[in-house]
Amino acid sequence: MSEEFENAPRTYSGALLAVIAAALICALGGLIWSYVLSGRVSSQKTELDEATQQNKQLAAKLRETDARLNVATEELGKSLGLTQKQMDARAQEIIRREQAVEANTAQLATAQKQTAQQVSAVSSAVSDVKTDVGGVKTDLGKTQSDLATTISQLQAVRGDLSGTNSVIARNHDELVMLEHKGDRNFYEFTLAKGQKKPVGTVSLELKKADAKKSKFTLTVYADDKEYEKKDRNLNEPLQFYAGKDPALFEVVVNSVSAKNTVKGYLSVPKSAPVPPTGQ
Repeated sequence: MSEEFENAPRTYSGALLAVIAAALICALGGLIWSYVLSGRVSSQKTELDEATQQNKQLAAKLRETDARLNVATEELGKSLGLTQKQMDARAQEIIRREQAVEANTAQLATAQKQTAQQVSAVSSAVSDVKTDVGGVKTDLGKTQSDLATTISQLQAVRGDLSGTNSVIARNHDELVMLEHKGDRNFYEFTLAKGQKKPVGTVSLELKKADAKKSKFTLTVYADDKEYEKKDRNLNEPLQFYAGKDPALFEVVVNSVSAKNTVKGYLSVPKSAPVPPTGQ
């Protein structure tokens, strides 16, 4: 019995030492784990700082790219003659694209490529427009050349006043050509027999019309004077002087109908008075 009591302290002492050793091992393991974990946290913090710095650099590059893109867009708008509304629309489109690519540099590169393609397309479209304008200028030049040729082919006829020749129009189309020449004003008219009608700043009255012989007689009223043009032919310049500073006026009849009606025009100098509006 006494031996059991003697061995008891030794047994308790060994168990206590084992517990203490285990606690020390756990504490040491905890310290080692804390050290390793601290190292990992520090490494991850460093990586996070580097990532943050890279993001800042990317943001700065993005702002620089945005500024350059805006300048290029403004210069392109000026060179193409775009309106402010069109420029605003382009700017809004660029802003939407920039917002879409802020989170990813690869998307930014794609957006820049698309913008470059669109600029190329706009330049191509402008080139096409310039080509079309060149074609229009060529057509216009040809039209002007044809007009000059047509005017040169208009018939020159001696008027009923001695020694005065006039270029006349034999129909409406030729009258349009004369109007393009630009040195006189023209007033077309239709007269029925017995009708006195204001034409320009004078009045005309048809006295007789002979469709079979293509002849007619009419009276011109100008400056309180009467000029009778008797038994005249189609496309014959019927000339008279009128105005404060007398200028040469001409009446040309292009057609006589069986219904005692004639059609033609009055030709007056550009310097002659203009009739009141509505006449």
